[in-house]
Amino acid sequence: MLFKDIIGHHTIKQNLIRTAQSGRISHAQLFIGPSGNGKLALAIAYAQYISCPNKTETDSCGECASCKKYQKLIHPDLHFVFPVVKTTKLKNPVSDDFSKEWREYLSSSNYHKLNDWIDSIGTGKLQGSIYTRESQEIIRKLSMKTYEAEYKVMVIWMVEMLNISSANKLLKIIEEPPPKTIFLMVSETPDKLLKTILSRTQMIQTQKINNQELSQALIANYDISQDEAVSITRLANGSYLKAETVLKSGHGDMRNFELFSQLMRLSYGTKIIELNAWVGEMVALGREKQKVFLIYALGLLRDNFMLNLVPDKQSQLVFLAQKELEFSQKFATFIHKKNIKFLNNELTKAYQHIERNGSDKIILLDMALKIVKLLRIKND
Repeated sequence: MLFKDIIGHHTIKQNLIRTAQSGRISHAQLFIGPSGNGKLALAIAYAQYISCPNKTETDSCGECASCKKYQKLIHPDLHFVFPVVKTTKLKNPVSDDFSKEWREYLSSSNYHKLNDWIDSIGTGKLQGSIYTRESQEIIRKLSMKTYEAEYKVMVIWMVEMLNISSANKLLKIIEEPPPKTIFLMVSETPDKLLKTILSRTQMIQTQKINNQELSQALIANYDISQDEAVSITRLANGSYLKAETVLKSGHGDMRNFELFSQLMRLSYGTKIIELNAWVGEMVALGREKQKVFLIYALGLLRDNFMLNLVPDKQSQLVFLAQKELEFSQKFATFIHKKNIKFLNNELTKAYQHIERNGSDKIILLDMALKIVKLLRIKND
């Protein structure tokens, strides 16, 4: 993994490179940030850079034996821990039981999501975890000497999924690791981590991908126009994974706009029978397109709220197509500080429930009926 293959995060890359060049590498680092922004890839690129004997001022060389092994994820001094699941054959699993699937998953993209990983190992609706036995494996591996590189690197993805017993067993080795050992931990919800682990790490805060850089990457990687890329970027909200979801769904903005404007008009008019038909139309689209629509709707609600709040700064705060703007100039007055939070919560909740395979018909109908009430709230 090379730094140049990861979109954005320029300041973080420079800081990581500086630590490696100066030899002042913290033994326990925690990369935190939202899903789909490349933080796991960033940690792996950092590990590769540390191990590269021919590193430059900006990246690993990509050509030496160490880099080639890192790119294939087979370097003997690179170790991974990640959530796994129990199966009929694996009652007490560890990460090494899924090493082949893990390499295939990492090689498929630089952007990662827990649900995608769990789905890729074919486990249905089972929940992933990092089980107690994993801590024993970590301690065993790190007690050995390095094979080729100067450092042993332990990458722990979704470290918040360590169960309590496993987390407690790792406290001492994280605080006082064997010589030349580096922990690179990755988390999306660090508030779920034990405070004793947080206190032992150097935190690296990663952000959403910059809109302009994300748009440029989409143009470079897919055969789409700049207008399409800008539109998808607005939907993606700084996540490359969400951008890919929109692309793969084939569900364009204008169709989303038609569904959004229809939902809002029917809700404001309290036309329940027609709303039920709208739900039926949404159900027929399937879950992925439903999720894309909800992402779009959340973005357009935000833009309408900003139009209502500061109408004189429209060009600076919102990015709307002509039809969206024409609709929003009339509709924005109904989206205000007394209902925006609740509207946002209802759409977000619907997205989360659909993603968890709830009944889409019930979820969407409940959401629509809540919107009926929320649009009637006056901004007095």
